[in-house]
Amino acid sequence: MEPGVKDPAAVGAAAAGPSAPAGPPAPPDRRRSRLGLDLTLLAIVGVLLIAAVGAGAAAIYREFYSPAAFVERYLGLLAQGRAADALTVSGVAVDSAELEAAGLPATASDALLRRAALATLTDVRIVSEETTDSGTVLVTADYRAGAFPGSTTFEVKRDGWVGVAPTWTFVTSPLALMDVTVKGSMTFDVNGFTLDKRQVSPEGVDADPVAPVSLLVFSPGIYSVSVDTAISATRGVAVLSDSPMANVPVDLQAFATPEFVQIVQQRVEEFLTSCAQQEVLQPTACPFGFVVQDRIVSPPTWSITSQPTVSVVPDGAGWRIPAAEAVAHIEVGIRSLFDGSVRDVAEDVPFIVTGSIAVLPDGSASITVGGPGPQ
Repeated sequence: MEPGVKDPAAVGAAAAGPSAPAGPPAPPDRRRSRLGLDLTLLAIVGVLLIAAVGAGAAAIYREFYSPAAFVERYLGLLAQGRAADALTVSGVAVDSAELEAAGLPATASDALLRRAALATLTDVRIVSEETTDSGTVLVTADYRAGAFPGSTTFEVKRDGWVGVAPTWTFVTSPLALMDVTVKGSMTFDVNGFTLDKRQVSPEGVDADPVAPVSLLVFSPGIYSVSVDTAISATRGVAVLSDSPMANVPVDLQAFATPEFVQIVQQRVEEFLTSCAQQEVLQPTACPFGFVVQDRIVSPPTWSITSQPTVSVVPDGAGWRIPAAEAVAHIEVGIRSLFDGSVRDVAEDVPFIVTGSIAVLPDGSASITVGGPGPQ
């Protein structure tokens, strides 16, 4: 480059002059304030997240893993008619030793622990949960069993863990026991489910017809016991089982149906008519007869002029026919031993009819007619 000639780049740089200085750095106090705000926001978010997690965990515990949830699950199974599943809930099923320890018959039948014998259970609501000094929890539930309102308190205790979640069991089984005595029938219905005493009694076919039978039932529950057979019937009785391991006595007297009474009336009339066909003064095994001191000259002729009006009343395991009035008529020729004269007798003979009725194992009835003898 020639002397005196300047470099254009240098000239441009000189013309631009010195570079502009950078802006002043932020004060240290402002930076610290912004960092503090960010940390505060993060802390608030963390607290909210922890609170949300805690609230969610508490809600899940109450809904699925709390003592109240355990009881509500059992009641829900009963409300859905899931008897078999309800029996698998911890602490529900019992053995003979537990029954004996509770003062209940060890031979109690489980025939009613099934769906077919359950009545409706609705409006289930947990109303309280209280921890006792011993660490168990008392859970009280309200409900409607059929048309009846009820309330039951269950005692539960911790039974272990599934991961971090607790499991529970009933301290006392929620099952109860009904001692059912039914007079006048070997069969009866519970909530429409038919039972035969010989099927649920430990004596089997030798079961005493008037002895009570012990039946395990779910608690809570409403149980309607009735009889509805061709021979006997009742209006029934409803029993609310609302206390765990309680003994609920049921005493039911069945009464003869009008159809049964009509059949007995017919059989009695047929029996007396057959008695009247015997041409003797004292028909064999019959409740009427005629006594004479003289001799008869021809076989007597009987007829029944007034049949008894029969009624049937309970009598222990069977039935009886209370005393009923009837009238037979006899016609007979009698020769006097004194003078040999013959006279024709036509006389009404009042008599009393009684009887007993035994119900046979096949459900038929055996009727025995008798009476105090001729009047």
